[in-house]
Amino acid sequence: MRIDWTEYLNQTLNVTMNENYGMTVDPKSEQPIYEIVFKTGRLVNAFDDGLLLEAEREGRLIKIFVPYDSIKCVEVFDI
Repeated sequence: MRIDWTEYLNQTLNVTMNENYGMTVDPKSEQPIYEIVFKTGRLVNAFDDGLLLEAEREGRLIKIFVPYDSIKCVEVFDI
């Protein structure tokens, strides 16, 4: 199934990434803990190979490209 992402242009997406980002150690068990990465922003464009989000960080507007193959889950917010 393919999603028509243009349906969600200008809506806020919260993307859970497939990759684990970074690793830390749980001091109690001394086992590694993988952190889950989220990318959040307003969907400004959808391409054949991924989504382009726009977000504000530290007072600056940034663009985030998220390749489709790195997406695990997407939440759509109409904010």
